[in-house]
This record gives sequence, structure tokens and C-alpha cells, in this order.
Amino acid sequence: MKITLAIIGLGQIGSSFGLALAEHRDKVRRIGFDADLPTGNQARKIGAVDEAAFLLRDAVKQADAVLLSIPLQKVEEALQDVAAHMRPGTVLMDTAPLKMQVARWAAEHLPEGCSYVGLTPVVGPKYLQVGERGVEAAHADLFQNSVIAISSPPGSGSQGIRLAADLIRLTGAEALFADQAEIDGLMTATHFAPQFLAAALLNATVDQPGWREARKLAGRAYAEVSGPIEHYGDPEELTLAARLNRENTLRVLGSMIASLQTLYNDIQSEDYQALSERLARARKGRDRWWHERQQADGAGKGRPDAGVSGVLRDFLRPGMRRRQSRNDERD
Repeated sequence: MKITLAIIGLGQIGSSFGLALAEHRDKVRRIGFDADLPTGNQARKIGAVDEAAFLLRDAVKQADAVLLSIPLQKVEEALQDVAAHMRPGTVLMDTAPLKMQVARWAAEHLPEGCSYVGLTPVVGPKYLQVGERGVEAAHADLFQNSVIAISSPPGSGSQGIRLAADLIRLTGAEALFADQAEIDGLMTATHFAPQFLAAALLNATVDQPGWREARKLAGRAYAEVSGPIEHYGDPEELTLAARLNRENTLRVLGSMIASLQTLYNDIQSEDYQALSERLARARKGRDRWWHERQQADGAGKGRPDAGVSGVLRDFLRPGMRRRQSRNDERD
């Protein structure tokens, strides 16, 4: 028997998730939906989904698990729409960069008997410097030799977590179990901070005195540092993330400001020995991180074999959902 997975949002992440599961059609049936119908049709043509639903409810009502892979600012509305059509026992997953807030929305809107599990996907080392986005940038091996973090609200039943872990392993990634608050803090530093840094650079240079000439000289370094403000979301999403995740955002921005201030102080005091040491330490840190990511840093050691843990079978076993629900109430 198969599990039916509905993938809502068929951009790079959603379609890559579907493509990674394509070789496991005996275990997973993939139904996709995207508000942009041409995107949904394209995802079906490239094999990211077995079928593309015309309406959201047509995808969700058949699903045993639903994966929301959409921008953060659209998650709550989509969650409400999805919840209206979920069957009892369905597991909701998402790929949004903030987990604690999505968990709150899930607790508010999910129907009785359904559960929420948050996923945080990380692209594999092969694609770290690839700036493409959208369904055209979807790859079956996007998560190879990388991790997808799993985080869930306290007291969540094990069924949904085990199901998510099995699906992750089928994509070629390693499941990494993490606390929601920890994920939010880490994503602030590694996902949102580069966007704020890009915004700071752009606001300090674009349309400032001398920009007319400077824009002609801005090259690869400028493009790479300013790129995140374009590649990883839009101003509305970044503003919403700062509002929903204010404490972490202020903490990380404060650390960045302090770090820039030390560089400023070194130059102002003409302490170029200290400046050189700070820059060298930064370079070594980057080199070390890059090497670890290229070596996968331990990710992917346990590749899925032909059989998984049995959750995909047990999930559809008659009475399994009802028993699991009663067990969860006792936990």
C-alpha cells in the first residue's frame, strides 16, 4: 500500500522533494498543487508529481500527509485552507524558515486528530552556489549529502515524526532532529542575517553620493553580497520574519553590528595587526565551513535502502490512526 503525499507549492523546494521521491512510487503517491497553474503543470511534466490538482481541496482531501512549501507570509492562510479539507490522522509538514510561529498557527487551525511536523530543508553542497529559483531549478538530488531538520511541538505523537523521517530518508537527505526554538535561532543567523546584511550594503551604497560611478565598478563581490535580498524572499517576508522572530533578529543583528564595529575600531585606531588577524580568522572560518559542507560533515551516512521503517505501511493499516490517537492522549 502507498501513502499519498500532497505537495502544496511547487517551486524549487517542493518540486525537488517530489523529484527525489520519484523512484519510490511503490511507496509514495505524489499529488501536487500550486496557485500558479502553469507551475503545477510544469512540475507534473518534469515528474515532480504524479498528478497536478486543479483545486487545493482535490489534493488535500486524498492525502495522508501534506507538505506546505510556500513563502512564510502565505503559510497561515494556506494552513487554514488546507485544514478545512484534511482527513483525521493526516500529518501536516512545512518548509517555512520559522517553526515556532507555524506551530502556533497549526495548533490554532488544524482539526482534531491531525498533527504538525516542521521541516527545515538544506540544499546539498552541489547547489550551494547556484542562484536559480522556481520549478525550473528543481533537482532530484537537491538534498543529497545534506540534512532536513525535523522539529515538532512538545507532546507531539511519534507517528507523524516517524513518517516525516522516513520521507526525508527517501529524498537522500539525513533527518536531523532539533528543537523548534533552536531552529528559529539558527535560521535567523544563517538564512535571514545574510538578507539583512545585503540590505544594509545596498542602502549604504545605492543612490548615495558617488553611486553613479560606483555602480559601473560594482562587480562579483558586490553581486554576491547583495544577492540574498533578491534570491531568498521579498521585503514582506523578511519584515514578517523580523516581526514574528523579533528577539532572535535583534540578537543576531546586534552581534553583526558589534562585529562590524570592531573592524571600524581597528581601522580608526590604526591597529592593522588586529584587523589582519580578524580578517584571517574570518577567512579560516569560511574555509572550514566550506570544506565541511563539501564533505557533507557526516550527512548522508545512512542512505535509505529498499525498505523503510514500516511507518509508510503502518500509517494506512486499518485502525492504526485511531490507536495512535489514543496512545498520544496517554503520552
